[in-house]
Amino acid sequence: MRAVIQRVKEASVTVDGRTTGSIDRGYLILLGVEDADHQSDVEWLANKVAALRIFSDEDGLMNRSITDVDGQVLVVSQF
Repeated sequence: MRAVIQRVKEASVTVDGRTTGSIDRGYLILLGVEDADHQSDVEWLANKVAALRIFSDEDGLMNRSITDVDGQVLVVSQF
């Protein structure tokens, strides 16, 4: 399992001219999964992503998580 995580102000996915997903502030995650991945891998990654502190606090320090800022997540499958 591989994930590329980008902090975004907004993001959307368009397929054949139709928007299939969009978010405001949050994470855009490009996610690659393979047959060898297990449920425990999914749980580990979900916990890791939820705990990342890459949003600025009131002092300008990257000290807030996605849940702290009520952010959204858009996951895009990568084969």
